[in-house]
Order: sequence, then structure tokens, then C-alpha cells
Amino acid sequence: MHQTFDAAIEMNLLHANQRGADHNRAHFDQWGITCINLMSSPGAGKTQLLEATLKSLENLQVAVIEGDMTTELDAERLRQHGVPVVAINTGRSCHLDSKMVAGGIQQLQQHDPQSLDLVVVENVGNLVCPAEFEVGEHAKVALLSVTEGEDKPLKYPVMFREADCLLITKTDLVPHLDVDLAQIEANVRQINPTVAIFHVSAKTGEGLDAWCNWLQQAVTVQSNRLQLTV
Repeated sequence: MHQTFDAAIEMNLLHANQRGADHNRAHFDQWGITCINLMSSPGAGKTQLLEATLKSLENLQVAVIEGDMTTELDAERLRQHGVPVVAINTGRSCHLDSKMVAGGIQQLQQHDPQSLDLVVVENVGNLVCPAEFEVGEHAKVALLSVTEGEDKPLKYPVMFREADCLLITKTDLVPHLDVDLAQIEANVRQINPTVAIFHVSAKTGEGLDAWCNWLQQAVTVQSNRLQLTV
């Protein structure tokens, strides 16, 4: 069966993006950096989580590539924590792609990238497109806030299928909501049985230690992998 014209264009775009992502990953590998792609819908708490994470990761040198459609509001919040932050405005695009992040990597070279351990790419808030366009990351992390309900993993499966780690955020709000955390997890496991799941609240600190330990382990695994390839 022949592909439609639109399907062929989409396939070509994804292939071109993948080549760019592989190139970006090679840069990160050359510098000894682990890259995490942080994805969620708008308002799930990515920036607030990052602020709490930056306060907790005392043993890692971290930089952020911050994606936003029009402003640098989130980038300015993160700069207050004394880490390098590269802002990328995507305009009308609802996700970062590998070419945009390549521009961010060029700007990172002003910050002695070989001194960095971890780069977090905070993607544009969207539950669909960010999961389909790799940017050069070594792992994908998805956020799902308790305010979004139990059905989102089933309605937007690609994001949750691709995730290596899922953070169920804003758990401090659970007592005020009609939400079932066990059902959220069950729906996620239906899509992705092996994903690591943490319940976190950037406000109370719940789950932050477990999340930061996961990040530390991801950096260690990537560092060991690179040493084996030398």
C-alpha cells in the first residue's frame, strides 16, 4: 500500500529530525554530558519541579535548555538558581526539535560544557508532539499532574509509552481532588509496564529525593557507558 503524500512528508521530517538528534547526542557524549528531555502538558509543573531539583542536586553541574513558544519567563526563573540557561523560543511550533536544540548546544559552548554533568531540556508544554521529536536526549521524562485526571495516559499514549521515567506531580493537591493515584499508575502501566514512576510535590518536597536519585543514577550509567566506549 502506498503512503499518502502527507504521511511521506511526515516520515521525511521525522527522519531528518532523527539525524539531527543523533548529531546532538554525539556532542553531549563528546562532552561527557547526560541529556534529559522533560515533557508534559502546559501547567503540569515542569519549571517548578526543575527549581526544586536544582536546589537538591548539589553534586551535579547542571545546565538547562528552556523551550517556550514566546517568552523567557521560565528561563528567567531558572537563572535565579545560578545555572546556565539557554532559552529557545519556538514561535508557533508546539515542541522543540533537534535543529532548535542544536542552536541551544552552540550557546552552551559559552559555558564550558565539559564541566557539565547534566543538561535538562525543558520542552514546550504539549502532550503529543514532544514525544515524537527526539532532540538528542539519553532519556525522556514525562510529567503528569494529579489535576489532569486518570485518563491522560490512555488518551495520549505516545508520551507515556516513550517515557523512561514518569513523575506524577502536585501530589500535595490529592486531598482536595477526586483523583485515584493507583488508577493513574495502572493506566500508565497499561501503556508502559517498565517505566519508573515517582509521586512528587515540588511544594512539599515529597518524592524529590527519589527523583534526584534517579537522575544521579542516569548520569552514572551514561558516564560508565562512555568510559566503556573509549
